[in-house]
Amino acid sequence: MKLRFVATCLFGLEKLLGEEIDDLGCTRTETIDGRIYFEGDENSLADANIRLRFAERIFINMGSFSAGSFDELFEGTKALPWKQFIGRNAAFPVKGHSIKSNLFSIPDCQSIVKKAIADRLGDKYGIKWFDETGAKYQVEFFILKDRADLMIDTSGTPLHKRGYRTEAGAAPLRETLAAAVAATARPREEVLLWDTFCGSGTILIEAAMMMKNIAPGLNRRFAAEEFPQFAPSVWSEAREWAREDIVKDCTFEAWGSDIDEEVLKIAKQNAKRAGVSDSVKFFCADALTVKKPDRRGTIVCNPPYGERLMTESEAERLYRDMGKTYASFDPWQIYVLTSCEKFQALYGRRADKVRKLYNGMIPCSLYQYFKRRDK
Repeated sequence: MKLRFVATCLFGLEKLLGEEIDDLGCTRTETIDGRIYFEGDENSLADANIRLRFAERIFINMGSFSAGSFDELFEGTKALPWKQFIGRNAAFPVKGHSIKSNLFSIPDCQSIVKKAIADRLGDKYGIKWFDETGAKYQVEFFILKDRADLMIDTSGTPLHKRGYRTEAGAAPLRETLAAAVAATARPREEVLLWDTFCGSGTILIEAAMMMKNIAPGLNRRFAAEEFPQFAPSVWSEAREWAREDIVKDCTFEAWGSDIDEEVLKIAKQNAKRAGVSDSVKFFCADALTVKKPDRRGTIVCNPPYGERLMTESEAERLYRDMGKTYASFDPWQIYVLTSCEKFQALYGRRADKVRKLYNGMIPCSLYQYFKRRDK
């Protein structure tokens, strides 16, 4: 069955996600901020949910059309082939977003989309009332500049929730963003990766999962597994292939250090659940007094922003001290994720590259230092 999909992601991760989709053998058709459109089949659906590290959700794209008015939204929605998925007893709640469009009232759009789907299905099934006691098909609309996409969510729980992190620190980093930070730092077997503000260990766990080729969604379930259109074998085979692809003899090594003993206990448990405890070593250490080991390495970290864990002045002092401490790590590469716009000045060194990202709704930057410091 040929299907059209939409994969959503945090802003700034489109390139990484697009490359992942290419690796699945799917065909990309369009990319906009936070969304990649692609084509595949039911196997692609299972693989995308199980294997994509940078996606937030995978949707089946039911169709796109112009929706500058409520009438256009109703007629465009009603014209789509909802019976292909939604049975007479299925639940089909509606939610969505509208950006830079004439139709800005989300509750009104929800009501119109719901009524249009009910009318289309009612005509097909010859009924006027749906008890909605069967499988749940979460319908989502996305209206951008008066173009509407109508979709069915196949993921259910967001894909960044891998299942290994049952507890987190005070300011947890979303797993998909942590994966992007880790990927940018280019983890390698011959290079130590050290997070000096590791917290609950998410960046290092994601890096180790990449190096071991552990599919991020291997140990969780997805909404579309309840859809009768897709045989259970589609999912079981996808998981079996993902397990076969795990690298058994990976020699990658990562260190995670933090001053909080309690959060380190959480990090160790998270790594164990993720299947990477043999690759990541956690220990207590002050990030401002660490010493460079006599080996090749990379520091990657997400220090406090001054948003939730400390005051702005405390964060600024921290960044100044970091600049002094990490100068002694040259020629190691350094990657720092922070929302502080003055970071480079405080750190005392201009980054070789800056990548704009988002930590939830907080705009931040990944400052990358990979060239030798000028003497």
